Amino acid sequence: MIIRGKTEPVFLILTALADEPRHGYGIIQEVRRVTDGRVDLRVGTLYGALDRLAAEGLVEKHGDAVESGRLRRYFRLTETGAQALAAEASRMAADAAVAMERLKKFTAPARSAGLDIAGGLA
Repeated sequence: MIIRGKTEPVFLILTALADEPRHGYGIIQEVRRVTDGRVDLRVGTLYGALDRLAAEGLVEKHGDAVESGRLRRYFRLTETGAQALAAEASRMAADAAVAMERLKKFTAPARSAGLDIAGGLA
């Protein structure tokens, strides 16, 4: 199964679960951490995506635990989910490599305009 066409939040949820099972708030925190705060998942987005990903066999429930008086549902990546994430990450890396190669053509004009293609303003 591939995750092509999935949204960035779905890709990031799978990424957050790639190294260990996490509960919902832990997934939100990990997505925020790996994106340097660029992506802040909403609870409704997260649980809707987790339900769809579970139905597709990409994640599965990994148990419940009561922490600080709150019930936490834990999820983990399945083997199918790991394969799908690896395939999507590879595809994205290949696409990014093509984009960066093509942007090399614009490096000189961009620098003369005060832009640094790799990171914004020069």
